Amino acid sequence: MSEIIATYQLFGKPGSFEKKAEGIALGLTIGSWTDLPLLEQEQLKKHKGRVISVEELSDTRHPVKHNNILSIVKIAYPSANFSADLPAILTTVFGKLSLDGEVKLLDLEFSSDLLSRFPGPRFGIEGIRKTLNVYNRPLTMSIFKGVIGRNIEYLTAQLKEQALGGVDLVKDDEILFENPLTPFEQRILRSKEVLQHVYEETGHRTLYAVNLTGRTSELRDKAKRARELGADALLFNVHTYGLDVLQELAEDEEVRLPLMAHPAYSGAFTSSAFYGVASQLVLGKLTRYSGADFSLFPSPYGSVALEKNTALAIGEKLTEEAAVKRAFPVPSAGIHPGLVPLLVEDYGNDCVINAGGGVHGHPHGAAGGGKAFRQAVDAVLAGKSLASSAEEHQELKIALELWGGSK
Repeated sequence: MSEIIATYQLFGKPGSFEKKAEGIALGLTIGSWTDLPLLEQEQLKKHKGRVISVEELSDTRHPVKHNNILSIVKIAYPSANFSADLPAILTTVFGKLSLDGEVKLLDLEFSSDLLSRFPGPRFGIEGIRKTLNVYNRPLTMSIFKGVIGRNIEYLTAQLKEQALGGVDLVKDDEILFENPLTPFEQRILRSKEVLQHVYEETGHRTLYAVNLTGRTSELRDKAKRARELGADALLFNVHTYGLDVLQELAEDEEVRLPLMAHPAYSGAFTSSAFYGVASQLVLGKLTRYSGADFSLFPSPYGSVALEKNTALAIGEKLTEEAAVKRAFPVPSAGIHPGLVPLLVEDYGNDCVINAGGGVHGHPHGAAGGGKAFRQAVDAVLAGKSLASSAEEHQELKIALELWGGSK
């Protein structure tokens, strides 16, 4: 049967959830059932939502309403009710329900025919690795720092230092929009010159993700122009524009660029333990299904940290076996070279180690910070401790002295 199965978290009185679940299944589909004549029931049967399971977790109680317990409810919605696009799906399974008290959408399971309408990442982990010719290790990435109000010369000088450090990717700041000091097209053209010179000097290839911004109606043409100019990849604030816009870009044959999804704004509807949408669904599964080749999210280690199980679950949703290509998990914020062993332990080799202050804050500058990360990665893959490797590599030694190691 073609359908989507939604999993919800609800709080309420023990024994109340069967009725609540049935109310959701009907309220979000045909509205009522027992009051309908038999003929109408037969006509509407294929549109009726159905409760799959109700699990009461009596050991998990509401932190304030102590008489209320947690329940996990699964409801199936026939695909005959909606068009095969995420705006229609999300409105169906969580539209008005999102306004109805303490309910959180945890997961969506797509039937195989429905998932076939979502091609997912164009490149995915394997395609990005092929582009970079980098296999069997995590990728490293750095970001621009303090470029707002600076000119193109400042930006390209910073880009060169990061590339000389040996990072695989450099991304724009997500708050760097179109402006006269660093225009979108100039960022692409000038970065190509810089990165080509670094490649000729070092033999190392670095990709630059330029921030795609502007009115939604302008994005497709702007993305096409980026490809014409030779852009390597696009950074995209997907959660302010919408997942469907990301999917349009991913599927467009005239764009055909790797897409890096930034998590900005997602905390507005994922952060609550009681409301909204689960981070692993939004930043993991749906971002992947919509076509992101990379998904950034807060790491479990820094000052803007996600709870660790949640951060790990996002990585799992991005890389688990599915009918679409895998996408790179990019745990971000608070990352420094001393955390590399923990990152590899938690996310494996198929992740991107992304840092801002951990690169730019190195006493030897961004080049030194990038080298320290690469040295840390090499040490972990060789089965060596960072401390022993630091005896051979000055950049890593300085980084460990400054930031310490994994806690």
